[in-house]
Amino acid sequence: MNVYKAPIRDLLFALEAFDYSERVASLEEFRDFDIETVEAILQSGADVLTKELLPLNRVGDEEGLKWDPQTGEVTMPTGFRDAYRMLVREGMIGITGPAQYGGGGGPESLSTTLGEISTATNKSFSMAPGLTRGLVDALLHHATEAQKDKYLPKLVSGEWSGTMCLTEPQCGTDLGLVRSKATAEGDHFRISGTKIWISFGEHDMSDNIIHFVLARLPDAPEGIKGLSVFIVPKLLDDGATNGVMCTGLEHKMGIKASPTCVIELDNSIGYLVGKPHKGMRAMFTMMNVARLHVGMEGIALGEIAYQTAVAFAKDRRQMRALDSEKSEFDQPADCIMVHPDIRRQLLNIKATTEAMRALAVWGAVEHDVSTYHPDAAVRQEADDLVQLLTPLIKAYCTERGFFNISDAMQVCGGAGYTTDWDIEQYMRDERIALIYEGTNHIQALDLVGRKLPRHGGRLFQVFSARITSLIRSSADEPKMSEFLAPLKAISKQTTGVTMELAGRAMEDNEVAGAVGTNYLTLLSLCALTYAMAVEARHALANPGPHSDTKLKTVRWFNDMVLPEADSLVRKVAAGKGNMFDFDVDEF
Repeated sequence: MNVYKAPIRDLLFALEAFDYSERVASLEEFRDFDIETVEAILQSGADVLTKELLPLNRVGDEEGLKWDPQTGEVTMPTGFRDAYRMLVREGMIGITGPAQYGGGGGPESLSTTLGEISTATNKSFSMAPGLTRGLVDALLHHATEAQKDKYLPKLVSGEWSGTMCLTEPQCGTDLGLVRSKATAEGDHFRISGTKIWISFGEHDMSDNIIHFVLARLPDAPEGIKGLSVFIVPKLLDDGATNGVMCTGLEHKMGIKASPTCVIELDNSIGYLVGKPHKGMRAMFTMMNVARLHVGMEGIALGEIAYQTAVAFAKDRRQMRALDSEKSEFDQPADCIMVHPDIRRQLLNIKATTEAMRALAVWGAVEHDVSTYHPDAAVRQEADDLVQLLTPLIKAYCTERGFFNISDAMQVCGGAGYTTDWDIEQYMRDERIALIYEGTNHIQALDLVGRKLPRHGGRLFQVFSARITSLIRSSADEPKMSEFLAPLKAISKQTTGVTMELAGRAMEDNEVAGAVGTNYLTLLSLCALTYAMAVEARHALANPGPHSDTKLKTVRWFNDMVLPEADSLVRKVAAGKGNMFDFDVDEF
């Protein structure tokens, strides 16, 4: 059962709370994207995506993909190709692509908010343009002008699609083990190797597929420092095939309409992007954008699961209310919305989803500022925040989103476990998000091992300064005091833990590995509390029905979600604990 209304009011609320008009729409590049224009784009986009993609979501899950072992061709489920071509014709694929290459020139703030709606309506489908967007960013930053002119117009429009071609049978996270080879031949290279788990590595929606491939040159040093990256098109300029073949599809728990391919590169023609042996620079550009959008998947699928559970709970009647005054005695039983535990679960989903949405929008606004603000110092501060927030958005939002879908299923009882209410599909589709683009523990290691010590701790200092600024600027607003007190407490807790962890991790690398995930969750709760306080301030300044509900939601978050931080502080303090006291055979 499809139950979904795009949360446009809350998306706009988050943009307004984080000063979109002043910080993004005022930039020269985005003067055509004021908040009213963004609202119109979100509304029209939601209308199209809900009408065209949402009905295909179950079709894709049930019908799946067709792979021809003789040709390697993959046929998408019924309706997918037509829907994709329609979005290309309407210019929706390229709405946030760079204007100089035919895109609409919209900001990342628009891409993030529109991306939530696209993912909620059909996650499998949304992965194709999402991957292409990441490739566009990588080429913008690292390709030659000739390469940009050749590939970007068709990638931006969606006529061509892109992949991230990293993983091989012997290497997943550890890309230093990549074996694919690249040999120079005139103005190009010949690429050979096997790649696995390549999302949308083969399909019939776009006219061409441009693979972004990691491979080694003959003189490459060992490890990750020896990787170069190449553009490898499926079809060459004359339409001839390029030795790129899908030799199999993975059989997955979810995202069954997203082709996850084994790709064989057989002496394929490729074009070097950037400098030799420096391929990870370009790949990380693509990956970091992807990580932000993967985080949105937990928010999007948590939202549609929540709406589905609410619809069920408002209709389902079971037992009597514990408070007899709330009972409807003219009915055989009461609506389950009267039961406290149903409300507990729904409010946990609502509060965390809105908090994560605010966090993601904050990150998107900072991304736009970090890229386009004319003042270098302002750009640097915003980039510091983006770097720190990226692992939080990717890891926390995907994990919490998965648990939120589970709670939504629980609200629906046995019906939630069936295909009748679609929540089981959302749960299967979301689970992969905790794994790809660097597993969530990799995000934690990146945070503790790289982001915290970078520039002498500057990233965390910028983050803390934002919290301090909000507290000081709101000190004279009496109604803000109830929202500032929890923020002060979690900020003090987190700062203390961060300072202690920095010293312990420098002395023992295993400590960082042991506590990284719990620390990331703690820092995420701190960031979410800040984001909710920002929204509370905006709600107080703009009274109305949505603001009234928002304040209630912030209170619930502070009272019922934020206390999780106390247990995390204890877990981080435990360090390695006794985990290495166990021998391998004791597991």
